[in-house]
Amino acid sequence: MATLSRARHLHSLPFKTLVNCVKPQNIERGFSSDSRTRSAIEEICQVLGPGKWSPELETSLSSIHQKPSSEIVLAVLKRQRDPKLALNYFRWVERTTGESHTNEAYTSLLMLISNSRKYDLLENVLQEMSLLGYGISSNACISLTGGLVKSKRLKDAFNLIQTLRKFKYQPAFSSYTALIGALSENREPDLALSLFQQMQDIGYEVNVQLFTTLVRAFAREGKLDSALNLLSEMRSISLDGDLVLYNVCIDSFGKAGKLEMAWKFFNEIKSYGLVPDEVSYTSMIWVLCKAERIDEAEELFEDLERHSTVPCAYAYNTMIMGYGTVSRFDDSYRLLARLRERGCIPCVVAYNSILTCLGRKGRINEALDLYRQMKKDTRPSVSTYNTIIDILCLAGRVEEAYDIRNEMEASGLFPNVQTANIMVDRLCKAKRLEEAYKVFDELSRIGCAPDSVTYCSLIDGLGKKGKLDEAYRLYETMLDAGHNPNAVVYTSLIRNFFINGRREDGHKLFKEMHHTGCKPDLTLLNTYMDCVLKAGEIERGKSIFEEIKKRGLSPDVRSYAILINGLTKAGLAKETYKLFYEMKEKGLALDVRAYNAVIDGFCKAGKVDKAYQLLEEMKIKAVPPTVATYGTVIDGLCKIDRLDEAYMLFEEAKSKGISVNVIIYSSLIDGFGKVGRIDEAYLILQEMMQKGLVPNVYTWNSLIDALMKADEVNEALVCFNSMKEMKCVPNSYTYSILINGLCRVQKYNKAFIFWQEMLKLGLIPNLVTYTTMISGLAKAGNISDAVSLFERFKSNGGVPDSVSYNAIIEGMSNAGRAADAYRVFEETRLRGCRINPKSCMVLLDALHKTECLEEAAIVGAVLREMAKSQHASKSL
Repeated sequence: MATLSRARHLHSLPFKTLVNCVKPQNIERGFSSDSRTRSAIEEICQVLGPGKWSPELETSLSSIHQKPSSEIVLAVLKRQRDPKLALNYFRWVERTTGESHTNEAYTSLLMLISNSRKYDLLENVLQEMSLLGYGISSNACISLTGGLVKSKRLKDAFNLIQTLRKFKYQPAFSSYTALIGALSENREPDLALSLFQQMQDIGYEVNVQLFTTLVRAFAREGKLDSALNLLSEMRSISLDGDLVLYNVCIDSFGKAGKLEMAWKFFNEIKSYGLVPDEVSYTSMIWVLCKAERIDEAEELFEDLERHSTVPCAYAYNTMIMGYGTVSRFDDSYRLLARLRERGCIPCVVAYNSILTCLGRKGRINEALDLYRQMKKDTRPSVSTYNTIIDILCLAGRVEEAYDIRNEMEASGLFPNVQTANIMVDRLCKAKRLEEAYKVFDELSRIGCAPDSVTYCSLIDGLGKKGKLDEAYRLYETMLDAGHNPNAVVYTSLIRNFFINGRREDGHKLFKEMHHTGCKPDLTLLNTYMDCVLKAGEIERGKSIFEEIKKRGLSPDVRSYAILINGLTKAGLAKETYKLFYEMKEKGLALDVRAYNAVIDGFCKAGKVDKAYQLLEEMKIKAVPPTVATYGTVIDGLCKIDRLDEAYMLFEEAKSKGISVNVIIYSSLIDGFGKVGRIDEAYLILQEMMQKGLVPNVYTWNSLIDALMKADEVNEALVCFNSMKEMKCVPNSYTYSILINGLCRVQKYNKAFIFWQEMLKLGLIPNLVTYTTMISGLAKAGNISDAVSLFERFKSNGGVPDSVSYNAIIEGMSNAGRAADAYRVFEETRLRGCRINPKSCMVLLDALHKTECLEEAAIVGAVLREMAKSQHASKSL
């Protein structure tokens, strides 16, 4: 205003007065000074130019101006583009003038550094300004943080604000709000909250909008307690929530599955004197529809209709989608008709909502009929065509999907990359990789480039087909095309490498991922841990679990379930207790997979009661036990002979409509058979077969073993024949049961027939079977076969036990092969195996008969030592 007043005053003066006021010499001096300054600025900028800082450049600068003024310095800095060159000039001026720069020069340098994104140079400049007592304007602060926010360098922006505070500067209000908003959108609510608290510490007045931003961010991450704490804090400082805040709360808490909380916020709107708008109603309707509480959603929708003069298209679309999710399509069509009655033509979104639901319910033909009807009301969008293509591809009707795509092109709409992604993904899942490749290659024809999703689908399809080298080559093509593979791509590749037995390549790819700058997410780390544990690398699996924590991620229920399952399978069930209680302490809501893993671990560790308690806990917490849950607990009870409880649980599972499988039936047959309750085992088998279930090898083995132990040999052989008639192939354990049982009832020759049959099938006998067969043949007098088997067993790396040695010694002695028997006797002693007194007596008798007196004396001495030992032990 002062400048304007002076100008008006000059205009009011006569010309002569003006001439007197501005003397000619002053005019000449002013023009001369300005001209020299501009000339110096131009020359300095030309010298600095695109060149590098050097002693020659300093000499050139000195020749232009020995002592540049602050005006020149400021102008030069404003015209620079290279922050390092500008900083060198800045330092040169300091050295030549011996004076500090002005606040304006420092601010100009800061702005240049910020605009050039050379943020590593900022801290030293800020420190100097602080020491000189210079301030930073709000505009400069906003520009500095704003540049970082725009370039998505949010952590750097956060660190810059901390640096400003470190040097006692107060960041601008707008710097805080912009960064809080960006961090919230980037799913980093904790950092956003720390900035919010700093604002309050500084003394800035926080508003409802900031609270709204933070509440939405925390609720979206599932951190509902933090969101509620913010709302409590807002009320404690006498801030009233506005309608936007309540709408955000309804939407956010509803998406988190907290229906009752969403209802509470909706009802609070009226109690605080506010009027719910269309967004309030629609958000609440969506929450209710998502929870399949359609009647309540319908009631709310009708309430909105009564208060609305114009139909709310968003509410109609939400309600239509809600009806579709519960297959009430007649009601969806009724709403479409109602829209027409109210003078509105149903929009493409309404139709797309129903089409999406019809597709999810597998009602393909109905979706196609609706699509044809839709064209009478409105023009299908790209999204419509993509939905229909997706529905048809999922149903395996790929040719019709191609027809729809052609129809889309004919209508003037061209398939986009999303269309290609749908087709590539669905074709890969249908294992039609050649067609998927064709769609992939056609993208260039329609002027689209494949995106990360396209590559990911095809890489995953190739990997699942076992074409890992092709998948890896496509991954390299993706890198060459400038796409940064995300965690989903790496998850797919790593999982498929491990599934196909190439775990070293999987480990290599995990390391490679870090070099590409991709940060593993929780899903990737969980998958990698699962693969590693299944490959038997237990320690590495544990280290991945710890890595999840080190990366600042919180292990979820799946993380714990994977580790517990891996440790249980590795026979380390006792290590799972700590993990289970840790999971409970963190308040993690166990899903059915987690419960099953923990229950399996408890059962394998012999803590069946604890497993039973968890099963009951599942029922209380409305987590429906699966067939696997019941099967694990039933098997655990059977193994500790609590058969009546196991059977009650079996009946409970059936009463709940669970399809009991062969594994559960086999566990019961095994349990009842082991305690000699064979009739009940038979009844369970009979029930199983009546339900159309086919006994597996474990079922038959359990029953045959029970019959053999009950000496019902003929019945066991009948079962064995039935097993073969039902095309169930016996395994080595089946034959071992038969051979051991037959030898126990002294049917050695029959046992030997099964032995030979077993070998013909390429099955390998275990130690017990070998020992039993050797002893059986020796006792049956078939000493040549017994000895042959004995020697074969040793040549195959087997280590005979004392039972085998004693049987051979007795058999050879009875067959008149005293010398051979004695050699085996000596071998037995050398190996430290116990020799029975009976074997020694039989051998001694045989040696006397063949007049091997020296050997007989040694055997006699061994017998006497054995007698002395027995006498000594009795006297003790």
